[in-house]
Amino acid sequence: MTAITNPDIKYTKIFINNEWVDSQSGKTFPTIDPSTGTKICDIAEGDVADVNNAVAIAKAAFKRGSTWRRMDASARGVLLLKLCALIERDSDYLASLEMLDNGKTFNGAKGDIVFGTKHIRYYAGLADKVEGRTIPVDGDFFTYTRCEPVGVVGAIIPWNFPFLLMAMKLGPILTSGNTLIVKPAEQTPLTALYFASLVQEAGFPPGVVNVIPGYGPTAGAALINNLDVNKISFTGSTEVGRIIMQGSGTSNLKRVTLELGGKSPLIVFPDYDIDEAVEIAQIGCIANSGQVCCAATRTYVHEDIYDEFVKKSTARALKVKVGAPQNNESEQGPQIDETQMNKILELIESGKMEGAKIECGGKRIGNTGYFVEPTVFSNVQDHMRIATEEIFGPVQQIMKFKDVEDVIDRANKSTYGLAAGVLTKNVDQAVYVSNSLEAGTVWVNTFLAASVAAPFGGYKQSGIGRESGIDGLAGYLEIKTVTMKIPQKNS
Repeated sequence: MTAITNPDIKYTKIFINNEWVDSQSGKTFPTIDPSTGTKICDIAEGDVADVNNAVAIAKAAFKRGSTWRRMDASARGVLLLKLCALIERDSDYLASLEMLDNGKTFNGAKGDIVFGTKHIRYYAGLADKVEGRTIPVDGDFFTYTRCEPVGVVGAIIPWNFPFLLMAMKLGPILTSGNTLIVKPAEQTPLTALYFASLVQEAGFPPGVVNVIPGYGPTAGAALINNLDVNKISFTGSTEVGRIIMQGSGTSNLKRVTLELGGKSPLIVFPDYDIDEAVEIAQIGCIANSGQVCCAATRTYVHEDIYDEFVKKSTARALKVKVGAPQNNESEQGPQIDETQMNKILELIESGKMEGAKIECGGKRIGNTGYFVEPTVFSNVQDHMRIATEEIFGPVQQIMKFKDVEDVIDRANKSTYGLAAGVLTKNVDQAVYVSNSLEAGTVWVNTFLAASVAAPFGGYKQSGIGRESGIDGLAGYLEIKTVTMKIPQKNS
């Protein structure tokens, strides 16, 4: 496992119909190294015309009688397995691209490549196991169901886990027999474009997978508004999720899968080992430079251990090694861009203004790149902006609680419901609290423990639908019921 410090950039154009093309407008946009603030290269900027072209190509690839539609389900699985082998062959290069374009550490990027490949392999194994049912209806009828692909899918990928979240979507989309247009985040297009070359090398038919780099208000909006797109799968902010829902309603009532924002509570009870709790809480908050939708950014600590927990959390935050992602000792890299860094710093200032106590951090590090100090707040009140808004940075809020019922109510008093955590050695307490929390995922005595086999998604304004696991297939399938009149039914 070796990082490539300056990986060659091999693909910068749009990928449509298994071909590399310039944008129809001829426009490009820069992608930036967040650790230095300097331009890496220019990328072809897909626009409405490019998206519409890609959708037409994907629709043709999905046409009844096409190579893709007539392919055996098991053969789709074989193609996905070939793709996994190619990803593994080039995993160091892909991780190095991700490190350069996103700013995450090489170890973090490599972990994303490995986990994303596991997702694709998991769904490859399910390709020929998507099954309908026969239903014993009343009367002389034979009734059965078919699971059919939804059609052309637009996948809009965020910048915080570019490769991983693309792989999480691509696996169930393709194993179900759909065709796909990927719109990577404009901040992080490089791994998606190289991934497209591997799709081509693996032997997927032309038009099945297309990659259109570009901006959300243009390329992303074109996907949402196109009447031949049957489904949008989006991971990102709740604000953009609302726009997608509105676009679905005003276009062709597209199906949507939305994995949106979060403000996840982590409840620490006094019977749990405090040093382990501090470590879990820190990792849950600063992993990926805090740019995690389900980060543990509301840490509720019982009053009996609150002061000690704050002291130990501050000491742990001060030990975090922040630096260039190429440095193997770095635990935390930069934020994705200047806009995100400034948003984090503004929210930190709001915490100070509203009366929270800053124990450490809170400032930008240096003048090169977009680095923010690991930050710990104590004496945080539930109404404060840092306790209600998604910060998406290395900022920990530590709140005090006394009563179990009260902390459950406080944890649930949020517009979000993506994830939550409970740290306790009391099994009865763990079961009761986890069952009471309004979140799509609840971790007990751990945090951020994910599996390809376990569904992930949110309650409330944290999203619609589930990704990963068998449940992740449902959003990309239509269920058709067929009822046939027969001469005579016998049991």
